[in-house]
Amino acid sequence: MSYGNDQGFTSDEHGHDWALVLAGGEGSRLHELTRIASGISVPKQFCSLGAGASLLHSALQRAHGVAPPARTCVIVADHHRRWWQPLSLGLPAQNVIVQPCGRGTATGILLPLLQILRRDPGASLLILPSDHYVRKESVLASSLKRAMLHVRQNHHRILLLGFEPEAADPELGYIVAADKAAPGIGTVSRFVEKPSAAAARALIESGGLWNSFIFAARGETLLRAFEARCAETISEMRHILERPANGSLRQMRLVDLYQRLPEIDFSRDILQQSTARLEVLKVPSCGWSDLGTPLRVAEAVRRDRSIGRGAPMATPHARGFLDLAAQHLQLQAVR
Repeated sequence: MSYGNDQGFTSDEHGHDWALVLAGGEGSRLHELTRIASGISVPKQFCSLGAGASLLHSALQRAHGVAPPARTCVIVADHHRRWWQPLSLGLPAQNVIVQPCGRGTATGILLPLLQILRRDPGASLLILPSDHYVRKESVLASSLKRAMLHVRQNHHRILLLGFEPEAADPELGYIVAADKAAPGIGTVSRFVEKPSAAAARALIESGGLWNSFIFAARGETLLRAFEARCAETISEMRHILERPANGSLRQMRLVDLYQRLPEIDFSRDILQQSTARLEVLKVPSCGWSDLGTPLRVAEAVRRDRSIGRGAPMATPHARGFLDLAAQHLQLQAVR
């Protein structure tokens, strides 16, 4: 397949498919494993699980299954510069989008969304967090491709990826589907955040899925969902992005804007206010985890025997990443 480049898109059916990797989070619930000798905690997207690539690089690899590097963007935080700037991400410089500070997950999506739509008004987007682990990548890869196909054909829908639960985890969010829109796809009935263990079991028995925060949508459809909640912010961001300016001046203007912005949560303030647009695609069991807590890191290591069974814990990671599996095993040895 011919992908084209930033100067002109090809006419093939996938020529407007983009991927956006979210890499600006703090991973604060994982500080027990990510704190280094200096006392600083490394955001988990810049760590690895085992001796392989960082979680961010793994997310970029997933992204490249649906879009080439020329149409893959990553949003990072300015105060994480020490971790992302030395990395070889394999992306054009303009595709690494820097947000001045955190203002909630919605703002972290809106800024790159506006930049992508300026470059390609017909864009369809796959949104991927950068801090997930997946044991069976091929299963997820098939679902990602299906998600992009679905939103190309159903322009007014936002398609969430819900994972078939492997346990009744009370620390995860759940998506409950209603009517079937297509095989394996249902309209979203409701969201349940962090239910009790008993409630989680009941949700699973009724077909509830783990909410992964992975989703796909046409860019314009996604923007309309934002407009219902933060039209003024969109206007101000567009004004900054469209005014003639060099990179430094534009970033200064964004800093000023971010200092005035409220925090907006994408799931609560955007998605849950747009349920008429939402559908969910069931992803078969594939060993997915958001590695959100030390317990879930421990569970991933327990389920996948290949993790953390290589070099001794004292051996530095060959590629320089903090290894969450080694950190977990080391803590277990001390206790």
